[in-house]
Amino acid sequence: MTVWNYLEEKLEKHPLYFVLVDPDETGYDEAPKVAYEAQEGGADAILVGGTVGVQGEVLDSTVKAIREAVDIPVILFPGDISGISKYADAILYISLLNSRNPYYISGVQALAAPILLRYGLEIIPTAYLITEPGQETAAGWVGDARPLPRRKPSLAATYALAAKFIGFKMIYLEAGSGASYPVDNKIVAAVRKAIGEFPYVIVGGGIRTPEVALEKVKYGADVVVTGTIVEIVDNVRDTVQKFSAVIHSARRK
Repeated sequence: MTVWNYLEEKLEKHPLYFVLVDPDETGYDEAPKVAYEAQEGGADAILVGGTVGVQGEVLDSTVKAIREAVDIPVILFPGDISGISKYADAILYISLLNSRNPYYISGVQALAAPILLRYGLEIIPTAYLITEPGQETAAGWVGDARPLPRRKPSLAATYALAAKFIGFKMIYLEAGSGASYPVDNKIVAAVRKAIGEFPYVIVGGGIRTPEVALEKVKYGADVVVTGTIVEIVDNVRDTVQKFSAVIHSARRK
């Protein structure tokens, strides 16, 4: 079964919960343990990546160790071409549509394409949209994004509709790792209304409680992502279990 088929099959039952493991933050030796604890807590997939520092041989060895530690899909969430590893199950093939720099819209994708073909990684075409307060996070700064404003959810909806027409399978609404607040509910709702049932909507950044995660699903998210929270808690399994329980019990909008 492909990763995509796995995700679609699970989405027929309930919304999904991905845990982002940033080895540069958790520590490369600790990353497999964090991923295993996240799986045991009920995560549906592990995203591996980071905006800076996650690359090269150390990334390969870490991704390989994570795959050996878990049975759920390990999906790359790269900040740049350096974030590619042949040991993952799949990759979010991201285009940052609201970047000022064409490199992040189509340039890095072209450079990465021959490598991905050679590695045989499963590709999940993903439109990446950074919303406020993305300007205060590494993702927004490095990607030279114009964060979509909270007060104008129609702008996010317009970008999302363009992503649908282009043919992306997923739309990732991102506030940024460690953001002071998450993607606004009105933005999530506007995007969901604009695109209908497909593409699937991922929401991440600044989500620190299960209650906030549940809000995102109620307003239209198909997938919720948390990352920073697993870097700072003492018990990853229990924390992830609390998130997965509310997300999996919700109905997709």
